[in-house]
Amino acid sequence: MNKIILASQSPRRKQLLEWAEVPFEVLVKETDEAYPPSMAIEEIPVFIARNKALAIHNLATGDIDVPVILAADTVVVLDDRIIGKPKDRQNAIDILMALSGKTHRVITGVVILNGSNEIAFADVTEVCFHPLTKQQIEFYVDKYKPYDKAGAYAIQEWIGVVGIKSITGDFYNVMGLPVSRVVQQLEKINN
Repeated sequence: MNKIILASQSPRRKQLLEWAEVPFEVLVKETDEAYPPSMAIEEIPVFIARNKALAIHNLATGDIDVPVILAADTVVVLDDRIIGKPKDRQNAIDILMALSGKTHRVITGVVILNGSNEIAFADVTEVCFHPLTKQQIEFYVDKYKPYDKAGAYAIQEWIGVVGIKSITGDFYNVMGLPVSRVVQQLEKINN
């Protein structure tokens, strides 16, 4: 597989591509993550991922051989409402209290650009939490400080190990990238 550009600063996406042994380099340009207010929730992470990919593609304009660009964005959705990254400790606690004992969706939008060709999709995983106590939530927030994570948690950390009752869909999608689906699409592009 040819080397790709990962248009993401996420250490989890980087780790997943390393585990899949996909050769890549990281190149990121700050992009606006705003989206049209009337946009369907499932389309929002694809829209944001496309903007990330296009920002890198536009940087590479002028190069004769522009590499394949991979971008992704993940949102957490509870009751048809997007839950972003927590602003502070109390916000993280409030978010996890809202997720406690409920099922929410994690939607990762993926965009792969290969010249003028684009592959875009959203992968959805349902995550159900056991009821969590306030003490469990405070312990997690204070120890793991999940301030850079949509939904205020990482499935691969303590709260995922002890707090998640079930998942339906791709586990790695919840980490930030449906890596097996991405690899399948990258193999199609490289053949």
